[in-house]
Amino acid sequence: MPKRSLKQLYQSEFTGYSLHKLQQDALAGLTVAAVALPLALAFGVVSGATAAAGLVTAVLAGFIMGALSGAPFQISGPTGAMSAVLIVLAQKYGMNGVWIAGLMSGLFLLVIGLLRLGRFIAFIPSPVITGFTSGIALIIFIGQIDNFFGVSTASASSSLLKFVNYFKGGFTPDWHAMLLAGIVMATMILWPKKWNAKFPASLLGIILATGINLWVKWPVSVIGSIPRTLLLADRLTLANIPWANLTEYLGPALTITALGAIESLLCGTVASNMTGTRLQANQELIGQGIGNMVIPFFGGVPATAAIARSSVGIKSGGQTRLVSIFHALGLLLSMFLLAPVMEKIPLAALAGVLMVTAYRMNEWDSIRFTFKKRFKTAIIAFSITMLATIALDL
Repeated sequence: MPKRSLKQLYQSEFTGYSLHKLQQDALAGLTVAAVALPLALAFGVVSGATAAAGLVTAVLAGFIMGALSGAPFQISGPTGAMSAVLIVLAQKYGMNGVWIAGLMSGLFLLVIGLLRLGRFIAFIPSPVITGFTSGIALIIFIGQIDNFFGVSTASASSSLLKFVNYFKGGFTPDWHAMLLAGIVMATMILWPKKWNAKFPASLLGIILATGINLWVKWPVSVIGSIPRTLLLADRLTLANIPWANLTEYLGPALTITALGAIESLLCGTVASNMTGTRLQANQELIGQGIGNMVIPFFGGVPATAAIARSSVGIKSGGQTRLVSIFHALGLLLSMFLLAPVMEKIPLAALAGVLMVTAYRMNEWDSIRFTFKKRFKTAIIAFSITMLATIALDL
């Protein structure tokens, strides 16, 4: 299939567009928003930023990256893999460093797309990607153990060491937090898949846990203030950019760039198989680049295309990229209308969402196939990548 410009993509999508398709897009977009809301809040917190930053990221990514994407089905926002990388960067460089690296990565993604180099991402071996994904899942899971137990333990130089430290004790779990997290996890695990399409289990679990905590008023940590604005007080400004020392952020920027490109194009490949519509990889990278250049100036974190959200949009009958726009509008409305309630969401409830999400992030079918067939090279590549991801500096 020949490569298409953004204008041609729009013509292909919206030729013969009707009121019925608009209604389908609107319904699909609002369904995706219901799925994206708890994830945006959770990934904002786990990135080292705030729930508000995650929400702002999801809204802006939905508008900008959705409008500029290389396919009608791509829906972007904060993701688990990106969040696991960002928390490490935030600890080392602070949020200003994350914003600077995010801005630089956006520029790199834009250049890669303009130079039409997106196809080279496909040469990364599958076991390496699978191992990295599993390592990221473990980082997210381990990073939420504190919130699950309702405690605050000392930081460690790696996620592996942090996990080992839990076995040394020295902390007293809060059963209130554990119960709230358990309610969310049980809801996500037990809620039937056919019902999940109509009402996301993660959102239901958070509603239940938050409602119970508002009723009984347990002393657990909550999200806290969510500003009713897209322009957060804590954000990147031109004055905050250390122009003379930008090389210090080159490594983090390249990490975000590589992850953003891989995750977006993998999402596109999965969604292409679901829809039969080919992703224009270079246009996708251009959209991701522009979005990530804008988001830091609003206080958001780097974003990328998300498989979970994109697949929900497809399964909900979405027809065009307006699904991403409607999803962003839904999140924006929730920021203004539901902020007083979202501020009361227990961090333990978000931990429950993230722990189940981390488990589901693993490519279990691929892992089982690799180990069942005993592909030694693939097993070694997977294992080394996974262990390096959780033991070393990302």
